[in-house]
Amino acid sequence: MKPTDIAAPDYFHKVVDCQWACPAHTPVPEYIRLIAEGRYSDAYMINWKSNVFPGILGRTCDRPCEPACRRGRVEAEPVAICRLKRVTADYKDDVSGRMPKAPSMKNGKRIALVGGGPASLTVARDLAPLGYQCTVFDQDPQSGGMMRSQIPKFRLPDRVIDEECNYILDMGIKFVGGKRIDSLKALLAEGYDAVFVGSGAPRGRELDIPGRKEAAKNIHIGIDWLSSVSFGHTTKIGRRVIVLGGGNTAMDCCRSSRRLGGENVKVIVRSGFEEMKASPWEKEDAMHEDIPILNYLVPKEFTHNNGQLTGVVFEKVKAEYDVKGRRNLVPTGEPDQHFECDDVLVAVGQENSFPWIERDIGIEFDKWDMPKVDPATMASTNPKVFFGGDSAFGPKNIIWAVAHGHDAALSIHKLCSGEDIKERPLPEVHVSSQKMGIHEWSYDNDISGEKRFRVPLRDKVVALKDIKAEVELGFDPNLAFAEAQRCLNCDIQTVFTSSLCIECDACVDICPMDCITFTQNGEEADLRTRLRAPSVDLTQDLYVADGLKTGNVMVKDEDVCLHCGLCAERCPTGAWDMQKYLIDMTHANTPCQQTRSAA
Repeated sequence: MKPTDIAAPDYFHKVVDCQWACPAHTPVPEYIRLIAEGRYSDAYMINWKSNVFPGILGRTCDRPCEPACRRGRVEAEPVAICRLKRVTADYKDDVSGRMPKAPSMKNGKRIALVGGGPASLTVARDLAPLGYQCTVFDQDPQSGGMMRSQIPKFRLPDRVIDEECNYILDMGIKFVGGKRIDSLKALLAEGYDAVFVGSGAPRGRELDIPGRKEAAKNIHIGIDWLSSVSFGHTTKIGRRVIVLGGGNTAMDCCRSSRRLGGENVKVIVRSGFEEMKASPWEKEDAMHEDIPILNYLVPKEFTHNNGQLTGVVFEKVKAEYDVKGRRNLVPTGEPDQHFECDDVLVAVGQENSFPWIERDIGIEFDKWDMPKVDPATMASTNPKVFFGGDSAFGPKNIIWAVAHGHDAALSIHKLCSGEDIKERPLPEVHVSSQKMGIHEWSYDNDISGEKRFRVPLRDKVVALKDIKAEVELGFDPNLAFAEAQRCLNCDIQTVFTSSLCIECDACVDICPMDCITFTQNGEEADLRTRLRAPSVDLTQDLYVADGLKTGNVMVKDEDVCLHCGLCAERCPTGAWDMQKYLIDMTHANTPCQQTRSAA
């Protein structure tokens, strides 16, 4: 194997699995250490720079970082990264003075943003400090988009949305609420230098089965119903409710129904329980509130009595797999099942809808009637129009919308600066030794043996009486500290200097995980079998260093390293060092350096 180029930003970035997995590349271990030190405001600002909405995401994120967490490789539960993010928001000081200010002298460039959700607000947040005049248009009277309209208040209170949206709008961004954009051609004609479309996926999928039209009064599209509840237009629902669908929207619908008078609420899904798109914790929360989830039932008909909904008929199915592993749902032959109900909420998916984008303005659409968008630059085929969030590639989640916003803002900045938007600058890398003495480090390298701590919940009886009463109470400082201690500090890297090594094997002897091996080089497949602990995770690169006097190579399996620093403490020559590797993703509001930098 060739020696590892640890100077390349991606190598150690990929070792920090949580940051690598986060679409916005939030430096997770860095802010978790600050939480352990009680530096909540500093931890908040680190989050705010990358993911923009720490308080919102700390309550609602889909947590792509947590399945990647190394803690989950040695025990069942990863670090509660998402809920620790909320801690930074709950316990910070007033950070308004730390927010960037828009310059009084603008740069003369005008940017229009369609939709006031997380993608558009991220673009505006990145561009406003550079002097861009940003105008955000939204059909709703307040900013926030789907964060405000479709996430129930018992999960995400308005005060949190208001605070974090206002941090952005207070940068001199013009927000035009209650204005629907009906023509992109007309908007472009107003002379904007660029237009960003972050209008989401506003249309819920229909379920066109017999009885749908006749019983329409009591059959509601899930995302529209949630929006109506959010804005106070809907305040009650029938006693018996069926929610159709297995995603997070369905979980929000069923839990909202319980709070608006639904005593008998069921979620009925065509797939199996494990195949449901809802996050595991969302399903747990629904079942905790006495909502059963019934699987492998396909709706066939809405039953009604002269237009009054009476129930839903379902066909029982089972999963069968073909030789390629593709799943098919086939009828079991069992009798159809009829469930009585007063209301049905249809949450079987969301779709994009672009009737307001003319087809003669240079934007190409694919066979699914989605705009063709470059996933790196977020540019459409019209050089002035960019997309992000759900409107770019279909429904995902808030953190993906934020990542799209950063990428689009960088593209818009390069476009308006006359640069090639396809040239994407590398991240900035900061490397610093954590050595304070022979056996002392500037970070806490003790490995906590604690299991994951549960977030306290409001009493169920109390929570179900008030649709605005937040269910999760969040970690208090003591729980936050204990949970933060479970982090393995994966960004504190073990850095090896071959020229200092005398191959005494002290590091090999003291390593608690057998992750260091000195051996003859070879092909990767062969080398992985000759390590002290055979390396089976092919997705994780090996750290290989040559230049040893014996001709051997040092091979370290990053997959199992605990970053405890014992190898560096034990090494008599200082060949090993523990170095904090902070990767700072380049946004539009930072210098767009074209070469890798280190400090």
